[in-house]
Amino acid sequence: MRWIRMAVPGIIALAAVASLPAIPVHAQGWIEANGVVRERTSVSVRVRNQIATVEVEEWFRNRGGNLGEGDYLYPLPTGAVFTSYSLFQGDKEMRGEVLDANEARRIYEDIVRRKKDPALIELVGHGLVRARVFPIGAGETRRVVLRYTQPLSRAGDALEFRYPANRAAGNAPVNFTLTAENAGTFRDAVSPTHEVSVRRERGQMVVRPTSTMQSDFALLLPLSENAVGITMSTQGGSSSDDGYFMLRLSPGAASAASRVARDVTVVVDVSGSMRGEKLEQAKSALRQSLGTLGTDDRFRLIKFSSASDAWRDDWAQASSAEIRAAGRWVDNLRADGGTNIGDALRDAFNTTSSTTRLSVVVFMTDGVPSVGEQNPERLAMIAERDAGRTRVFAFGVGQDVNTYLLDRLGASGRGSAQYVQPGESVETALGTLATKIQYPVLTDLIMNATGVTLREVYPGTLPDLFAGEDLVVFGRYRGASGRGSNGVIMINGRRSGRVERYSTRVSFAGRNNGNDYIEKLWASRKLGELTRRVRLEGQNSELIEEIRATALRYGLLSEYTSYFVAEPGAADLASLTVRGSRNPLVPRDQVSSRSVAQGNVAAAPPPATTGASAVASAESDRLRREATTVDQLAKVEKAALQFADAGGAGAGGGAGSTRKVVAGRTFALRAGIWESVQEASVGAAPRVVDVVAYSDAYFAVLRALPELVPYTALGNVSVAGRQVTIRLLDKGVSTLSDAEIVKITQQFRGPTTKP
Repeated sequence: MRWIRMAVPGIIALAAVASLPAIPVHAQGWIEANGVVRERTSVSVRVRNQIATVEVEEWFRNRGGNLGEGDYLYPLPTGAVFTSYSLFQGDKEMRGEVLDANEARRIYEDIVRRKKDPALIELVGHGLVRARVFPIGAGETRRVVLRYTQPLSRAGDALEFRYPANRAAGNAPVNFTLTAENAGTFRDAVSPTHEVSVRRERGQMVVRPTSTMQSDFALLLPLSENAVGITMSTQGGSSSDDGYFMLRLSPGAASAASRVARDVTVVVDVSGSMRGEKLEQAKSALRQSLGTLGTDDRFRLIKFSSASDAWRDDWAQASSAEIRAAGRWVDNLRADGGTNIGDALRDAFNTTSSTTRLSVVVFMTDGVPSVGEQNPERLAMIAERDAGRTRVFAFGVGQDVNTYLLDRLGASGRGSAQYVQPGESVETALGTLATKIQYPVLTDLIMNATGVTLREVYPGTLPDLFAGEDLVVFGRYRGASGRGSNGVIMINGRRSGRVERYSTRVSFAGRNNGNDYIEKLWASRKLGELTRRVRLEGQNSELIEEIRATALRYGLLSEYTSYFVAEPGAADLASLTVRGSRNPLVPRDQVSSRSVAQGNVAAAPPPATTGASAVASAESDRLRREATTVDQLAKVEKAALQFADAGGAGAGGGAGSTRKVVAGRTFALRAGIWESVQEASVGAAPRVVDVVAYSDAYFAVLRALPELVPYTALGNVSVAGRQVTIRLLDKGVSTLSDAEIVKITQQFRGPTTKP
């Protein structure tokens, strides 16, 4: 009889387990004898009160020619506490034993040493369930069932659930369903990692991912106990870095009784270039906008071409009769003449609105100013001077708009600028906005925290909160201890002239706890905001360098980054490259990252403000600033990469790529070693330590510096720290004393916190 030992992925991973790291797909299951493979996985989760009952079914097939049996190994996340669990193969219960972390570590390290495979290193430090499986004959399929229950943790005013799909599936498909009982106690579930479908039936809420689960799946179940729910997820920083947070405000369903009355002004371009389909779509969008007005709202309609013309000189009450009259005015709109944006802006802001009402201007144009004031800077100053409390939502239609002007309009209030590309629907874009802003709940939001200091919050000025539309905020925090800190998040806002306050208790993680998606989404927000600042404020070496450093640090695309890795001990080199252009502004071999940071590089030409490239860039930056899930960010990155020139900036890549992003760092392959691309302002570490892979020194370094563990999946890897670069290779030192480990750890992490 031939014995095999096989492990099935660590599938017990809920948010209550704070220290679960990310694990590559190929690291999850292993078979020490050829032939037995996992074919599919089905996961069913049922939530009742704060307890999740999970059933995982795995189907294994013996594709070899020999009989197989052995041990079923199941990794337990650090800190996991079972209420109960059971293991079955078919209808036969398997006896299992739970091994403590020390015994589990010995087993994991032994397998890693023998297989020379870094994949399982991710599991070192986890507990382990071990059970003897029954024989699997050649060509036979066996079903293994794991059932367990575990409490869900609170994330502010929500329950949080986590499932490591990449650990559970490998290349096999995963079917996942979560059912929450007593659905009335929850608002609709949301995921920061995947797009999900939510269905309510017979008092239950059923949640499923809408796409294939190729990465960790996180799910938030917002409780409906408060008028405005505050969900707070945190990620501790590596070593001495600040932590990251994702805050979500959930106002619940729309309610006419709780809404803030609005004053809505819609300004539409009817110049000659709008003739045809664009104007018809705009007219349909205007009619739809009129249909979203409540009886306590007031409205104005303004058209402009060579001159500006308002339907009424003052506010009209949104009665049925007035809306019908306005609809007839919309029906008679015709496109002709030039584009007088200056007059349109003056008319848009020439009426006053009470402080108890939300004043909104929706401004749509498809061209650059051609009549009257044509200087974008002076036009933007008009809006900023006259807008006051008004929220401005600007829409650019087509590729002939001035992105600088529209971005300034959106930035002048707590609004936004959006760009409708050729072939996209003007009606859909405006209709989506009109629906979103139909029921304002809180305005003039202010966020504060106790227990930590919040910093680098995006958006910097919080927008208004609308019913049925969650507001998601990302930021960093400083002051959490190594074990984490407890605090309170407080949100103040105004409703109909009065101040309302909401708060929730939050646990701020002190160390990296596996919520890696938070830092990636935060970096996307930051990068989108920095790039918009370049368009609005002009280019300078400090701002461009901050964009470059952020893109490299978090593995994101940028308009100003071309990755290049130098030998260890030498400064990284970089070239500034404009998205879509083959010509670098400065040759790679002449520019060091340090010279860029010190401002010794000639300034790049101002970014284009009109044309296809400018519009695509502006819209991409908006989507970055508004991304709320890992799936959304991936789509933004994919679109940007498709638009970028093949020789321009980029990140990531497939198995054959010479550039990869792992756990927030970008690596480039050079002479057979994956080398980390350093932040520009740091420069290369002066000391280099080579450690033999899978040696005693190797495991000792990883235990002392667990932040290195994700990078080991690359194989031969070089990771730059503050004062030392650690290289894990097939040659170097095999043993290190405790004193040497302490010194290397201190040099790698450094004495200060990164900015």
